[in-house]
This record gives sequence, structure tokens and C-alpha cells, in this order.
Amino acid sequence: MGAGGWHWNDAWIFVSAVIAERLERDRAMHAALPLTGASLADLLAAADFLHHSVPSREDLEESVRRLAGAGLLTIDDDLVAVAPAGEQLWRTRPFSGLSSAVVTLQTQLNRAVTPGDAEWSLDEGTYHAAVREYSLRLADGR
Repeated sequence: MGAGGWHWNDAWIFVSAVIAERLERDRAMHAALPLTGASLADLLAAADFLHHSVPSREDLEESVRRLAGAGLLTIDDDLVAVAPAGEQLWRTRPFSGLSSAVVTLQTQLNRAVTPGDAEWSLDEGTYHAAVREYSLRLADGR
């Protein structure tokens, strides 16, 4: 089924999306709010948590397009959600803990599905607004 071709960044962004969406889902459930997906700032926070760096706008855009095009993520404006196929991939991965989740997921991606190319672009203003929001959270200790 899979033909390879996934990059480390794709797996990093996918694992970050899983973490960000789960955290947002927990917040929404505790506050009795509707589930909407994770914001780009949430995704950047999870990516920084995993790899101690924030992906560039270009890397984020490319990986989200590939993942969404493969049916693993959905993106609506600046809200990212793990699609059912992505949930299935995540649930069936070999458990390895977060320290090696990205490498494990890259292997799973290469075995399971071919990268796609969704119609989505991340403009500079939206990206910088997400970085700013994440930076403010850090400064506030959130």
C-alpha cells in the first residue's frame, strides 16, 4: 500500500498534531465547549515540545499539505484535526513512547500510505500570528 517518500518533518508534524488535538479535546471537554480541532499555535507548541524547535512556515505548510492530501489530517483555516485514517494509523503504530514516536511514525507512514498534496497554503501573516500566540503562552507560563 505505501510507497515511501515521507520525510522526518512529516512524521514530526503528524505526531505534533495528534498531541495538540488531544490536549485541545481535553480542554474543550472540561470546559463543555465544542470540539473544533487544534490551532496552529497548539500545533507549534506540540512541535516545540517534541523537538525543541518550531517548524518553519515552509516546512509546516509542506507537511500539512502532504498529510492532509493523504487523508491523515484535516485543515480548516488554522484548525488542524487528525482524520479517521490518521487516528487509525496512530492507534495501530508500535508503541514506542514519545521520545521515539516521530521515527516510529515515519516508518509507519512509509509502510501505510503515499504522501498526498492537498490544496492548502499558510500565508506569512497567519504563521507569524500563530508563532506570536505561542510565544505569548510561553511568556505567560501556559
